[in-house]
Order: sequence, then structure tokens, then C-alpha cells
Amino acid sequence: MRPADRLFQIIQILRRTRKPLTADAIAAELETSKRTVYRDIATLMGQRVPIRGEAGIGYVLEGGFDLPPLMLTSVEIEAAVLGAQWVAHRGDPELSRAAHDLIAKIAAIVPERLRSYVLEPAARTPPVWAATPDAIDMAQVRAAIHAGRKVLIGYGDEHGRVSERKIWPVAIGYFDAVKHVVAWCETRQDFRSFRTDRVLSATFLEERHPERPTQLRAKWRKTLGKG
Repeated sequence: MRPADRLFQIIQILRRTRKPLTADAIAAELETSKRTVYRDIATLMGQRVPIRGEAGIGYVLEGGFDLPPLMLTSVEIEAAVLGAQWVAHRGDPELSRAAHDLIAKIAAIVPERLRSYVLEPAARTPPVWAATPDAIDMAQVRAAIHAGRKVLIGYGDEHGRVSERKIWPVAIGYFDAVKHVVAWCETRQDFRSFRTDRVLSATFLEERHPERPTQLRAKWRKTLGKG
């Protein structure tokens, strides 16, 4: 790996995590020596890259630093295009349009030598032939998640029982044929998953729930570690 590529990769590695990373961890990912990492970190600091930390403790890339948007490797481009293909086939109409727009924008801004990785990618995702239509406006669900607003839904479970729930939507789970809205349910006083094709009615409320969206997601993630 060229030294310039290695410096770029160190920045990318530090951008992926909020916790301090040791030189050993960075060296293991780059398949190089710890001494080389120490030297590269010193070089980056000398170039005013805002890296904080020291040997033996770990390094963190401070906020406010970014790289030019065109600095994408061929593998990163293929990863982005593959992800956008998946969303284009499985997302709601708004997300699907955004995914197609993203692919077009990547093709427009990358250098000519990398354009084939966008237009003729080596990896592809198949279309979904048996997707179940959503019975709720997913764009509004996403907006409610970001705004921390409640949603009142009528819901039919797998046994056909109908109930009314006031929920605090947390996240959307995308599967091949169906989507789930993960939410805190005021009725059950717990997190529940609601299939979007079983929602019978939905009223998007102006009322905000008392949790910040990031805090609510953190609580939900903790429940995933149970058992």
C-alpha cells in the first residue's frame, strides 16, 4: 500500500468509530507495523488533521474534519452502489427515487476511470418479486422518527385481532418481502415490532414523546442484547 493510501485509510478507520483506537488495532487492520502507524499518525498531525490521543492509549479523529467528496476507492463505490440498488428495490417510493438519484450522482462526480464501477458494477441485488405493499406512509414514518413524534395506529395482528396503539417509532426494519416499524408501545409499555402491511390506519400526531430520538434508539438497542 502506498504511504498516501495508508494515510487516507487511517483517517477512514478513525472516522468509523467514536472510541479511541490503539495503534495495534490500526496496524492489524492495515496489515502493517505499529511503528509505521505511529509515524503515519505523526505525519497526519503535522498536516493539521485533528487527531487526538497518544501512544498506548488510543487515537480519536475530532469532529469538524472531512475529506473531499470525490476521494472514494473503487471498492467504496461498489459498496455504495450495491447498497443503493438494495434500497431502490426494497424502499418506499421516496427512498427508491433517492437511491436512483444517488447512483446517478455518484456516476456524475467520480473520475472517468472509476465510472464503470457505478454503471457496470460487479455485484448486483435482485429485484423483489413478492414484496408486500405498505399500508402506512413510510415517508411520514421516517419523519416521525426524526422529529420524535407519536403515531396512533390501528393494527391487526397475525390472528386477526385489531387494537389501537399509540407508538413512538424508533426505526424501520427492511426485509426482503416486508417491513417492520420498531416502536415503543404505550399500551404494552415496551418495544414492539409492527408489520407495515398490517397497519389498518395511521394518524401522525403533532405530540412529541418525552425521549430524544437518539436516546430512544439507544434504549431499544440495549434490549437487543438481552438473553
